[in-house]
Amino acid sequence: MGLSPPVPLLLGLLLLQGVVRPLWGDLVFIPSVIRMSGPAVSASLVGGTEDVTVSLALLQDAEGLLPVPSCGVLSNETGDWSLTVTPSVDSLEVTVRLKRDLQWCASNETDSFSESPCIVQTLLVSASHNSSCLAHLLIQVEIYANSSLAHNASGFAPSQTEIRTRKRMEGQTGENVTVIPNQVYQPLGPCPCNLTAGACDVRCCCDQECSSTLTDLFREACFTGVFGGDVNPAFDRLCSAPPVPGVPDWSPLLCVQSPLANSPFLGYFHRGSASSRQRTSVDVYLHTDVKDVSDFGYKQGDPIMTVDKAYFTIPQVSLAGQCLHSAPVAFLQNFDVRCATHLEVYQERDDIVNVKIKNGAIGGIVTPKVIYEEATDLDKFITSTETLLSNGSAPRNVNVEEHYLFRWNNNTITEINVKILRAEINAHHKGIISQRFTVKFLSYNSGNEKESSGNPGYQLSKPIRALNTNRMNNVTTLHLWQSAGRGLCTSATFKPILFGENALSGCLLEVGLHENCTQLRENAVELLGSLIQATHVATRGNSDYRDLGDGWLEIIRADAPDTGADPSVSSTNGFCPDIPAQLSIRILISDAGAVEGITQQEILGVETRFSSVSWQFQCGLTCEERPDLAPLSASVQFIKIPAQLPHPLTRFQINFTEYDCNRNEVCWPQLLYPVTQYYQGEPCSQCVAKGLLLVSFFILAVFLSDPWTRMCKAWS
Repeated sequence: MGLSPPVPLLLGLLLLQGVVRPLWGDLVFIPSVIRMSGPAVSASLVGGTEDVTVSLALLQDAEGLLPVPSCGVLSNETGDWSLTVTPSVDSLEVTVRLKRDLQWCASNETDSFSESPCIVQTLLVSASHNSSCLAHLLIQVEIYANSSLAHNASGFAPSQTEIRTRKRMEGQTGENVTVIPNQVYQPLGPCPCNLTAGACDVRCCCDQECSSTLTDLFREACFTGVFGGDVNPAFDRLCSAPPVPGVPDWSPLLCVQSPLANSPFLGYFHRGSASSRQRTSVDVYLHTDVKDVSDFGYKQGDPIMTVDKAYFTIPQVSLAGQCLHSAPVAFLQNFDVRCATHLEVYQERDDIVNVKIKNGAIGGIVTPKVIYEEATDLDKFITSTETLLSNGSAPRNVNVEEHYLFRWNNNTITEINVKILRAEINAHHKGIISQRFTVKFLSYNSGNEKESSGNPGYQLSKPIRALNTNRMNNVTTLHLWQSAGRGLCTSATFKPILFGENALSGCLLEVGLHENCTQLRENAVELLGSLIQATHVATRGNSDYRDLGDGWLEIIRADAPDTGADPSVSSTNGFCPDIPAQLSIRILISDAGAVEGITQQEILGVETRFSSVSWQFQCGLTCEERPDLAPLSASVQFIKIPAQLPHPLTRFQINFTEYDCNRNEVCWPQLLYPVTQYYQGEPCSQCVAKGLLLVSFFILAVFLSDPWTRMCKAWS
């Protein structure tokens, strides 16, 4: 229904007020005009809100004329409407709410949906100071009975959010219970877009609660597909379905003759003849009881328990990358994680010495043996450090690394050794601390021998086994950088290269303006070479370190950098060519068979290669006597090669791709698959015998068929 003639004029004045007034900082409602279709509406009053009074008035449209707004009489209660003002930062939140329930509207209507609004009123919210009007908010109320337009709209056109609400089921019993047919035989609901009970949903042309007059308003914009009511679409394999572009010409020969009631959507819903919802609050119960089964022995994955019937926890990293400070430790599951925490919120964990852990037997207790060590280089663990000195501030200790070693026997824990690396910092230190937590389970009778990376093949995420035959302690591995602090190479730590995981790491090398290029090359080669201090790598995950002939491959070092004399370019100008800046490690792997159905992988070769760049000192407006940063990087790439080269494609396979079984649903070459060389289920002789038996049955059926019998009678 349209608005009376004075209303557009007043709306125009209020809109002009809402646009112009913020330009000079006066009070203004945002938005200044609202069309209300639900029980509540909100707006913001911005500007100088000190000592401002907000009032609500009901405008009476007498003889087509609206009265002049007056701020002399202030009231927050106007008939069926209430006004609530909530202060916020530099603004006031104004909420106008209908005090009566909207269900009384439905009780006054005889039809399920009324085409005329139930409430048509005009409200005016005024902001005043000393009885002087400063801003106005005009609210045009149009609320329909049982309407699905249950939200408020700013402006005059309802949005898509306003016309779509969740389906509400009746909570009473008797005739108001919504009866749902047996969904075993129904593909989908008859009208999925019918979201509001007892009301017409806009753009839902299958909604039976919409009158023909209302449906004509949005007939051209109806929802399509299954959501719009087409719950029994003809699937593409149906003979009665229209042809789909791109299918082969012989596709109609393989179509399915089936009624539409046999829909592929059957089974999306299952049971339920009636549905009712009790209007009660939902109580969520969280089961917080700790389940303790440690008295009967631990199994792999069971949480380790303490004598206080609590989980033994160590900080761990979740799948989302967050640090969980109270994560239970699982039996026989190793991990190595790093957590970053602000020193301002850092809290020291309980002393591990006082923790008593159940060993897995009834009454058995294990007390951890703790060794403390002091950290020397804080730059490796604390970044962006700021020290605030104050009188009387005492130092405090923080744990930067905690290493737990569990020894187990069958399903019990026999010993726990803990090594804690701690650092002493000022009580007012500010920055981010990087902590490392490791847990490792070893058998009770294992010594200090190096842990294997697989048996016999490598396991994913296990360290690469390596040897350095040029030194006495020859057991080693390949490394990458673990940057810390400012990312300098001097403070970076090492992390092992894990099998099957491609990785990239780097650090920064401080270089001066007058750096000697030869010395720079030697430093870069030394830093990059520290990552691969090995001469051989193990082919398998359990190669014997004491036997060089037990599957050990020599590392291929290609393009070794030359750190000799400088070229003709002088190094005094801050320019050095041919600086080794990148180390590429390529590892060839392949499947070497299977053990008990598990694929075993091995390493076929390892190659290292250096890449050089030209380094130049980066100056700003002037070249100051400060060190510049030269980046160094290292990357590892695992390349899997097939154990057997694939057969080359024939000319027929290249030209006739429609017969390729990997690209098409119909595979003609597999019509005789049981008698081909690719079938390994039975011996070839049995397949041929069974095939000939089927052919004999087919010939016998032909001879016994009716046409053949009539031909024999005709010949006789």
